[in-house]
Amino acid sequence: MDHSPVTTNPLIIMMINMTVVFIVLVALMFLIKLIHFVDPTKEPEHPAHSFDEEEPLVAVKSDSSPPPAPVIEEGINPEIIAAITAAITAYGFTGQVRAVHIVNHEGTPWRASAKFNNLQRK
Repeated sequence: MDHSPVTTNPLIIMMINMTVVFIVLVALMFLIKLIHFVDPTKEPEHPAHSFDEEEPLVAVKSDSSPPPAPVIEEGINPEIIAAITAAITAYGFTGQVRAVHIVNHEGTPWRASAKFNNLQRK
């Protein structure tokens, strides 16, 4: 018996290997979905909110009292406060910004790096 390889063409070998890898990845995907489906540690889902209740649907519930004004240091522009608040809200924080303070960055590594880069450019 002659034990010669079926093919020595690298393109055919590559296609066979890629097909095997693709099939294994698809099998792993279905296995992961099956594990998520039968996950015993998953918390039970809460029933959806019933629309038959007497309470009207409201997008935002607000208190009757106005929110306290944030503490703002002298020299901070209100547009900067609005931008900081928008960035915090976009990150997912749903609370309220109560104070904004300017922090001295004289001794931070960022400041030292900026000074070093400015010296290198000259």
